[in-house]
Amino acid sequence: MAAPAAVASAPRASSSKTDTFVDNKRKDDIRMANISAAQSVADAVRTSLGPKGMDKMISTANGEVIITNDGATILNKMEVLQPAAKFLVELSKSQDIVAGDGTTTVVVIAGALLRSCLSLLTSGIHPTIISDALHKASVKAVEVLTAMAVPVELSDSESLVKSASTALNSKVVSQYSTLLAPLAVDAVLSVVDPAKPDLVDLRDIKIVKKLGGTVDDTELVKGLVFDKKVSHAAGGPTRVENAKIAVIQFQISPPKTDIEQSIVVSDYTQMDRILKEERNYILGMIKKIKATGCNVLLIQKSILRDAVTDLSLHYLAKAKILVIKDVERDEIEFITKTLNCLPMANIEHFKAEKLGFAELVEEVSLGDGGKLVKITGIKDMGRTTSVLVRGSNQLVIDEAERSLHDALCVVRCLVNKKFLIAGGGAPEIELSRQLGAWAKVLQGMEGYCVRSFAEALEVIPYTLAENAGLNPIAIVTELRNRHAQGEINAGINVRKGQITNILEENVVQPLLVSTSAITLATECVRMILKIDDIVTVR
Repeated sequence: MAAPAAVASAPRASSSKTDTFVDNKRKDDIRMANISAAQSVADAVRTSLGPKGMDKMISTANGEVIITNDGATILNKMEVLQPAAKFLVELSKSQDIVAGDGTTTVVVIAGALLRSCLSLLTSGIHPTIISDALHKASVKAVEVLTAMAVPVELSDSESLVKSASTALNSKVVSQYSTLLAPLAVDAVLSVVDPAKPDLVDLRDIKIVKKLGGTVDDTELVKGLVFDKKVSHAAGGPTRVENAKIAVIQFQISPPKTDIEQSIVVSDYTQMDRILKEERNYILGMIKKIKATGCNVLLIQKSILRDAVTDLSLHYLAKAKILVIKDVERDEIEFITKTLNCLPMANIEHFKAEKLGFAELVEEVSLGDGGKLVKITGIKDMGRTTSVLVRGSNQLVIDEAERSLHDALCVVRCLVNKKFLIAGGGAPEIELSRQLGAWAKVLQGMEGYCVRSFAEALEVIPYTLAENAGLNPIAIVTELRNRHAQGEINAGINVRKGQITNILEENVVQPLLVSTSAITLATECVRMILKIDDIVTVR
């Protein structure tokens, strides 16, 4: 009776083996699908890397058109549905937050690392071993990059301008880098607080976009700029010297009831009483304002009722008070910080000590481009500044703003971490060389994984050469040889089409851009690598 029992149990064992095999196959398929989707996203932005990279035209569902080669913007506008591919979109956003520049680089590195992981997985190496080895390699990479870096002082404005120019050279508006780079440096240095020298808040730099002119007309304004006209419907002043400025958050118009209702007026006597009361109410407010010596009024936009009426504008014009209305709510904090004044929420709180002072408030005409208001010569001005960006069309202005943001972020990086590193693929090829040598010392599977990490980093110089129309294999081989001979700053000069000392060519970037790109890309790849199933919850 024992034999049949043994025979009966055989299919069960075989069936359990089959189940286990199918389960592993599914895990492999999920990993392959995730890696493939993430690689597709990386390949989409790869052609826009470097000074000779291509631009992308993005057409959104609402008809908006964007032309850019900023990695974060491209990925942010892409409709990515696959969950793992969304990691790369988030990765680019993270790089934008941490460093501001290198948003394309970080995604390209992540794509190359995933490609290397794919070959390691097919070789039978377990994902956990690969993940741990990648973490060790990224820590070692940061050490190597830090050793390569050159310290820089904030007083050395020339070095700061060089790094800002490098960030701008890959942009659509690269021909204006000689104007925008020094402007970005001046803007950041003017908002650095001596009490917190390592911290720069870019919200203290306000970028105002105005259509008309060219990017050459972009300027740094030590004060405030409003992209609107003075409200002079009743013939009020458009220029005020020795201005006393008030920022108010209440309305200079007749009050309304809290509930919807209509008032029926049966004769002219009652109508005259209503109008007389309105006039007295507005006149009383304006007398209180004028009594403090205020001659410029910034009025916050109101959603409840009109901030000002024709009648109140008439009385304000008689009192020789310049009025700028419809100031956005989210601008109030920046304005009050710049003017060193306090916003007033009620007419009862209108006091002379809450006013700001400036030498000049004037409406400036820009020809066909319309008008704007400038406030300059502010007394006790806060640590803020404004940049007026001009351009021939909205696409150019938007891209100029994005490029300027990247340049500002690069200078901010140098304030946070005062080290510069060569660009042009030099740090990546040096990392590849040193990590490759380190991999030979390591034991077992770890050595294979680190070597794959090292080889993956060659994607940056390879892509730079490819996008510049050079022979990538020949260029990367020569670059590897030059670094083997000890030329750690040798990089690809895409303008000359050859290998040169990239530090002498003034192609530099902050250390923080490179270190954050390596660490963030590795972290993202490790997360994708360790996913073995996707569970959809309805």
